[in-house]
Amino acid sequence: MALRDIKARIDATKKTMQITKAMEMVSAAALNRAEQNAKRFTPYMDKMQEVVTSIAAGSKSARHPMLSSRPIKKTGYFVITADRGLAGAYNSNVLRHVYRTINERHQSPDEYALIVVGKVGLNFFKRRNMTIIDSITGLPDQPSFADIKAIASKAVGLYANETFDELYMYYNHFVSAIQSELTERKVLPLTGFEGTVSSNAAYEYEPSEEEILEVLLPQYAESLIYGALLDAKAAEHASRMTAMRNATDNADDLIGQFTLTYNRERQAAITQEITEIVGGVAALE
Repeated sequence: MALRDIKARIDATKKTMQITKAMEMVSAAALNRAEQNAKRFTPYMDKMQEVVTSIAAGSKSARHPMLSSRPIKKTGYFVITADRGLAGAYNSNVLRHVYRTINERHQSPDEYALIVVGKVGLNFFKRRNMTIIDSITGLPDQPSFADIKAIASKAVGLYANETFDELYMYYNHFVSAIQSELTERKVLPLTGFEGTVSSNAAYEYEPSEEEILEVLLPQYAESLIYGALLDAKAAEHASRMTAMRNATDNADDLIGQFTLTYNRERQAAITQEITEIVGGVAALE
């Protein structure tokens, strides 16, 4: 390889390393904010769950369709991905799992429907001609509830009007800056309240428990979706930060290898020139 070509590769790799380093720093800043957002939302979710649990588990008369299972004719899948790649296995882990799960559980496209967050997931399922009934792309790095209220409300509404009879959610759960876990969560019907009511919880309801559930349960289900999105956003930024750090380290290694090759080739060229000069001088004597 010519010295000029090696030098060009070194320069190109240095420019790439500058870009990946900058992207790593941006993702690190975004991760810090996303992690704080997810933590701030936790107390609200805990209190909401406490109240819902108190009503659902503590009352014998309160009933609501979102708490009752029904025969499964159609399943809904709420899938959270990113709008772009360069995040390691963040998107592929979720998409492969959902795709495999749907193929294993269903024999016909009429048996399931997808609600997709993120351009990567939307394009993935579109290319495979899978049934998508709603999607959202272009969410900010730090989404507010208003950003996703429409799609969350629609997901809950589709269950309420029996478009599908159960709803599963798939996303990457943020564990740490270097680890995330693929998560499958059954959102609807809401379950797990039986026997979980606290003996310290005591509420008097006005209006009736049924009327409170009518308002509170859809909000609770929407909050589950929003909480998962905040969690997934933190995992996305962490995955991208890690991927860009690895890319930066790899670029640095490549620069070292190219530099070593460049120096060897340059030394060989200098040695060759010296040998030719010495040989020319000897021929003249």
